[in-house]
Amino acid sequence: MHWDYRLARQAFRNIERFPRKEQERIFAVLEEMKINPFAGDIKLMQGEENVYRRRTGNYRIYFRPNTLQHIFDISLIERKQSH
Repeated sequence: MHWDYRLARQAFRNIERFPRKEQERIFAVLEEMKINPFAGDIKLMQGEENVYRRRTGNYRIYFRPNTLQHIFDISLIERKQSH
């Protein structure tokens, strides 16, 4: 069964600020996640309940899966800042 996703307003606003090529890359990853949101570089976030992070290049997608409805809510998409 395929999944669907919902973008939080903040996640969508962040995507709009990214370069067009990176936007396309992120949306391609989101389409891949519709098949299996747990494939790829996924990590369960410590200190958060049921929040995962998917790494795609320099960007991070934070999401919370709802296994009953097969929807994952994307709370944030951000560029990884180097320290």
